[in-house]
Amino acid sequence: MRVSKSAMDRIRRALVALGALIALVLATTGTGAQQPPQPAQPAGPPPQGAQPGGAGRQGGAPGILGPNANPFAGQTPISAMIVTGGCCHDYTGQSKVIMDTLNAVMPINWTVVQGMSSVPDGKLPLYENPDWAKGMDIVIHNECWANGDLPANIRQNITRPNVARMFFHCTLHSYRVMTDDSWRELIGMTSRRHTNAHNILLKWVDGDPITAGLPPYVTPIDELYVIEKVWPNTKALATAVSPEPDGSTYPVVWTHEYRGNRVFGTTLGHGNETFNTNQFRELFTRGFRWALKKEPIALPPPPAGRGGRGRGTAGEAPAPEAPAPNAPAPGGRRGGGH
Repeated sequence: MRVSKSAMDRIRRALVALGALIALVLATTGTGAQQPPQPAQPAGPPPQGAQPGGAGRQGGAPGILGPNANPFAGQTPISAMIVTGGCCHDYTGQSKVIMDTLNAVMPINWTVVQGMSSVPDGKLPLYENPDWAKGMDIVIHNECWANGDLPANIRQNITRPNVARMFFHCTLHSYRVMTDDSWRELIGMTSRRHTNAHNILLKWVDGDPITAGLPPYVTPIDELYVIEKVWPNTKALATAVSPEPDGSTYPVVWTHEYRGNRVFGTTLGHGNETFNTNQFRELFTRGFRWALKKEPIALPPPPAGRGGRGRGTAGEAPAPEAPAPNAPAPGGRRGGGH
């Protein structure tokens, strides 16, 4: 069969059109092309023992690192122990505030030893082991056994560990009847009583990295400890004037060097109201970093719209302003406790 020249031209044009159509289909469907990359898998869980903090300055904000991202990937966790318990305070609640606040700025493996309120003579079994703090980078003392005494071997065990320390509130009054001064020398302050509870106006020292840029702070109702002795190698970071007639000025926050280790202390922390202020959380966060020789001591503010260390987690309302100095204490709050 003979095919005319015009018919051959029509067939060639049809084949060209068909080829163009096939090429277009392949380009738009991606057939035979490289498959698109799979979505990245979220990072693994935070280090064991490190409780998750709120979305904050170092990670975890949805839309930035992802809701399950580990903000501390690649960082070595800090090993920290809280020794707590005794009379007069909410130790469980205070430990939670400490851990939640510090978890927002670095990875931490926590060990919490809580007891003492039912321990005869305040002899916490923990201290019977001379290696009770082995493996710890820092020990946070928030214990209260005001009239307990300690045998010589327990005193030696407590002061022996080569580790950074922090001391809160009634820890200073623990073992206050003890004539041996080794416990008080470790802390850097000697105190055996406090004034009536009141709003305490702090005066910060100048030129220290822990207090740099801190705003004025008037505490909620708290107890001002009467300081009898400031031990060598101790530096007061904040002082307050006593409401008692003598108008004495006492250290309220300090740093201390003990056998080559850094010690941070504060007599504040009687009630949860103090622990829940942004100012106090910022203060002990800086003290924690200083004791561990972590630079910078004060971290920059978080980006706008994101929660951060010492300023509450995302979505949390800021802490209310502290009441005016020397406002009357609520009923039942004056004089009691340690």
